[in-house]
Amino acid sequence: MASPNLSEIITTTLRNRSGELADNVSNGNALLMRLKEKGAWKPASGRTIVQELDYAENGTFMYYSGGEQLNVGASDVLSAAEFDWKQAACAVVATGLEVDVQNTGKEAIIDLLEARIKNAQRTMRNNICNGMYSDGTGTGGKQIGGLQLLVADAPTSGTVGGINRATYSFWQNQVYDASSDGGTAATASNIQTYMNAMYLECTRGGDKPDLILADANYYKLFWGSMQAIQRVTDSKMAEAGFQNIKFSGADVVYEDNSGMPTNHMYFLNTDYIYLRYAPKRLFKPLEKVQSINQDAMVQLITFAGNMTTSNASLQGVLKA
Repeated sequence: MASPNLSEIITTTLRNRSGELADNVSNGNALLMRLKEKGAWKPASGRTIVQELDYAENGTFMYYSGGEQLNVGASDVLSAAEFDWKQAACAVVATGLEVDVQNTGKEAIIDLLEARIKNAQRTMRNNICNGMYSDGTGTGGKQIGGLQLLVADAPTSGTVGGINRATYSFWQNQVYDASSDGGTAATASNIQTYMNAMYLECTRGGDKPDLILADANYYKLFWGSMQAIQRVTDSKMAEAGFQNIKFSGADVVYEDNSGMPTNHMYFLNTDYIYLRYAPKRLFKPLEKVQSINQDAMVQLITFAGNMTTSNASLQGVLKA
């Protein structure tokens, strides 16, 4: 019996698994899991990713009495930031020798395919998740702009989404430095005091942080500061495998991602943070390509998108 066509099996299997890979990525990252829950894992299109900003209150609000003239003037309350598309790809490759000689028979081919697709999925997941914590400068600026860009250690300089943070204070996130603002390095005895200060800086009326991401050092300090009776956790986070404790209603999650900077806690209001993506490139396979100078077939798994924010002032970072 002739060997089944490996290239067709790869194409079909990759198409069927694109949704599985997207779920695998989001469920492997506490931030993405929260964004997906809130509908902030959103499609985008266009030359750039345009993120509308809600940065000021409507100035026409007023109390009035009887027939008093009301303020009907225009209020400049909305603007937009533009974020560049960031692209990524991972290749599944099969040579003619593997197809026709070494892995003949349906079961052998599927075993080979399964192993390579799983490896490609893991590679895509790990690198995209690492990018969620980056400053966007990796690989010559081709990497996703993650939390180190959107919630920066030094938010009073630099340009994010085409907006100069030195010029526009509304585009600056909050920062609390343990040593300079708190007076001494973070310890189990003072970490909650520092967290209280950062939490309040990121609170505006009903807007407040709902997710706090901590590296191992800061998570251990916070964990050690808690009494047993206070160790309330979020069941969804726990079921997904994330170590978490509640703080003022927010989930404090230990982030073991290699992209997470040391001695950092990110205080995030995830109503204003997004992962924007191109629907046709959300871990979707391109058409298979036969190499013109090699006995091999290549199929790429692709991603195009970027992280964005619509309100930087409600995000914060506690750092050493």
